[in-house]
Amino acid sequence: MVDKSKFAAEEALGYRITIVGRNLYVTDAMKNYAMEKISKIDRFHSQVLDVHVNLDIQKFEHSATIVLKFNHFKIKVSAVSTDMYASIDKAVDKLQAQLRRWKSRIQDHHKKPMNVIDMQVNVLQRPFSDLEEINAEIESANQKAEVDEYKPPRIIGSDKRPLKILSTDEAIMKMELSGDPFLLFRCEEDRKLKVIYRRNDGNYGLILAE
Repeated sequence: MVDKSKFAAEEALGYRITIVGRNLYVTDAMKNYAMEKISKIDRFHSQVLDVHVNLDIQKFEHSATIVLKFNHFKIKVSAVSTDMYASIDKAVDKLQAQLRRWKSRIQDHHKKPMNVIDMQVNVLQRPFSDLEEINAEIESANQKAEVDEYKPPRIIGSDKRPLKILSTDEAIMKMELSGDPFLLFRCEEDRKLKVIYRRNDGNYGLILAE
């Protein structure tokens, strides 16, 4: 049966909220609680496309992860406690703190025209995980055919992906908000292709790729 109240709530918010559970059954009470908390976040972010909430239980740890997706970037926060409702509260508090911290920068980013260029991406065929084990089982009569089948990855296609043109400060902001391990971008200051990545010491590394 279609939950009409869910669609009505999403329409009122202006964006879609998806709530899923792992290792637990997400009750209506949990869904309603999460939606109510998220709906009270400062409403300056009119560019929000959707919100994804993942609830998970591992032994005694109840974790809540919220991913807020905008037009040009995302914000990801997570929280853990011994109670799922408390974890939702903590995750929403973190999300609110991130939004407040970066509010002016996010607004400036939205006002700025987003420049992108097409980047060709080759698709590599996935190799078999244990070639030696397979080779040991190959009979001499068909060994060559099997080796050819499990040879190293080859290009089986290509695709076009948008490559964003960002300032270094904008790249850092996206890393701070998304929690992603790295970001490939073309630098607005010198038009160079660069990779910014998260270091183990908590700082960022910047690789000049060309």
